[in-house]
Amino acid sequence: MTLDILIIILCMGIAVFLLLLEIFLLPGVTVAGVGGGLFAVAGIVYAYSVAPMTGHITFGSSVIVFGGFFCWLLRAKSFQRVALTTNIDATLTSTRNIGLRVGDRGVTLSRLAPIGKARFGQTVVEAKAQENFIDEQTPVTIVRIDGHNVTVQMVDESPIAPINS
Repeated sequence: MTLDILIIILCMGIAVFLLLLEIFLLPGVTVAGVGGGLFAVAGIVYAYSVAPMTGHITFGSSVIVFGGFFCWLLRAKSFQRVALTTNIDATLTSTRNIGLRVGDRGVTLSRLAPIGKARFGQTVVEAKAQENFIDEQTPVTIVRIDGHNVTVQMVDESPIAPINS
């Protein structure tokens, strides 16, 4: 009987260790979490195979121990040490608020494949090519502005041929 109790305590101890390892050190569902659950189930099943009363005692005490550990960890603010607490306070400026209009001319600062950077006056924005790719340092014009998106196309700078009549 003493060996049976030792096996049950060992299984439940390993289960607690693996589950705490899963919660605090290993992200996501890993082998430690699955193993901890399997050891807990194995310890309870083994306890019930020894005697029903031993199984009831093991099951009740494991619920109390797991619940107690979990409540203690929540009250000890242990989760706050491992939780992400960074606040993101960045904002995205709308292109409507920076004075750009359809028809404005600028130049690409990077290759638009199909998205890249373009400069219009002193304003640098992320621009999207309307069709195809546009190389760096290519003159472009704004064809559409949708909220945060500026759609551009290449400016055709070929000389206009005079019309002969």
